[in-house]
Amino acid sequence: MPQGEPQTRAVRVIQGKGLLDIEDGVFEYWPGFLDQNEASLTFAALQSKIHWHTPRVFVYGRWIDSPRQSAWYGDRGAVYRYSGTINEPIPWLPELKALRERLNDFCKSEFNSVLANHYRSGSDSMGWHSDDEKELGPEPVIASISLGDERRFLLRHRRRKELQTHEITLESGSLLLMRGESQHAWRHSIPKTRRAVAPRINLTYRHIMPANGSIDAD
Repeated sequence: MPQGEPQTRAVRVIQGKGLLDIEDGVFEYWPGFLDQNEASLTFAALQSKIHWHTPRVFVYGRWIDSPRQSAWYGDRGAVYRYSGTINEPIPWLPELKALRERLNDFCKSEFNSVLANHYRSGSDSMGWHSDDEKELGPEPVIASISLGDERRFLLRHRRRKELQTHEITLESGSLLLMRGESQHAWRHSIPKTRRAVAPRINLTYRHIMPANGSIDAD
């Protein structure tokens, strides 16, 4: 574990490309999904264009400020509810829509929304959670693109406490794909770090199932 990182239980560092050796779910890691020039240009464009805000979330019985900035984009009607918040989609930016089309082709999926997270420093983080909200369906496909500085991504099994925590270093331009039973078997997090790190943007593309009515593809 890098010096200065918060302590966790036993960690198994996972490296490689393509299908990862992780139990109970399907995880794929594709470094270089975007080359470094494209990743840098996309990061700069989205950092300035996205309508960032700090959401209020309901965690452990109280409302707090989220420890990162976020924004929700997608097709009309792709409403996403999590941590007590209701997120109405902002219309697609051209950069986000272009990435959606590439991911639809690469992942053989039909993404209609994306959650953008902005980690401004090592103090910004993502707590332990699973993307298992009912509007994501029974076996959601989550396609996660990283831009900017690299951060540690941790996976902890929800039931099998004997398993080690898995760690993946998410590099700029990489794609992490999670599907199958992944969200029902595992929780994941982006921990704080005391290391000096530059800002990072994470884009998690999803398919929202309409609760009522329909979703209009844009």
